Amino acid sequence: MDPLMSPFSMGTTTPLHHPDEDLTNFHQQNQNNVYHGIMNPPKQMAHSSYGSQMAPSLMMPQPPTPQSHFVPMTPATASIPDHPKVHTPQIDASPYSKGPMTPMTPADNSILPQLQNIVSTVNLNCKLDLKKIALHARNAEYNPKRFAAVIMRIREPRTTALIFSSGKMVCTGAKSEDDSRLAARKYARIIQKLGFNAKFLDFKIQNMVGSCDVKFPIRLEGLVLTHSKFSSYEPELFPGLIYRMVKPRIVLLIFVSGKVVLTGAKVRQEIYDAFDNIFPILKSFKKA
Repeated sequence: MDPLMSPFSMGTTTPLHHPDEDLTNFHQQNQNNVYHGIMNPPKQMAHSSYGSQMAPSLMMPQPPTPQSHFVPMTPATASIPDHPKVHTPQIDASPYSKGPMTPMTPADNSILPQLQNIVSTVNLNCKLDLKKIALHARNAEYNPKRFAAVIMRIREPRTTALIFSSGKMVCTGAKSEDDSRLAARKYARIIQKLGFNAKFLDFKIQNMVGSCDVKFPIRLEGLVLTHSKFSSYEPELFPGLIYRMVKPRIVLLIFVSGKVVLTGAKVRQEIYDAFDNIFPILKSFKKA
């Protein structure tokens, strides 16, 4: 077979058309279309005589050649390949931007002292017959040889009252201020039902006791040496260190296990403030 004849020319004598010429013509036509704002083929390409103007070798499928595997990149069809996105860390000049925002408090917010006992007093403003109260009231005991007051208990709130013949009463065991007041009123109502003209005067909270656990052991020997002015530690007499804070005026019992007892407060906030003051000190004496 004549090498100038195309095996796909179907009997025609058209010479073999070189693919590079088609690639160049196609690239130039697409550039002209884009520059003129025409995305569709030109009208002369849609004319029936277009086939006669093109080489027969373009009308028939071409054999696979290295050039046919490449798609011409024209302004109309070319697209910029997606480059992998590179994450650029944002630099924040704020010194508080790292980590979660937490309140600036000396103590750990996860540790909050819990109230364990509240001692309150009230004046019933009348003289009381303690023997009569002990005989007629429930859950009451009276032993004048041991203690000169009636000991009375109720279940809700779970508290204990010390009732004196002068009309003064002490209520202990409540876990909150409201429970302490409610319990004192219940005791006063019991006294009224027994025939006494009891009032409810001068209710006052005298002491609040709280406790917490710092969750780490403490070197009490180093603490008492550094804060000898405020603390005392006699392990042979008592296993805890006694720390007397000046402001607020709170007494703390600190144990080597990390347990802390706070007592002497009149209001709840004093316990919280005392713990906020002592927590950084305890952390500095943490056992390794």
